[in-house]
Amino acid sequence: MAKVLMYSTAVCPYCVRAEQLLTRKGVTEIEKVRVDLEPERREEMMQKTGRRTVPQIYIGDTHVGGCDDLYELEHQGKLDSLLAA
Repeated sequence: MAKVLMYSTAVCPYCVRAEQLLTRKGVTEIEKVRVDLEPERREEMMQKTGRRTVPQIYIGDTHVGGCDDLYELEHQGKLDSLLAA
């Protein structure tokens, strides 16, 4: 299963929804970067993604985007193959 990295904060409902979907898909380990606890990591996230909102999700080397982007991948039937890579 591909490695999953998620930039998130403690009180983000979209982060929770994204994590719930990934868990339902069999992801057992998500590397979480808490940008509320490590503000310098938010800068890193913005440099890498061009976005300032959380969550920002990577599956392997692929930047998926946020929660809505993750659910859209699932809707299109593309999430499983990305996770299996």
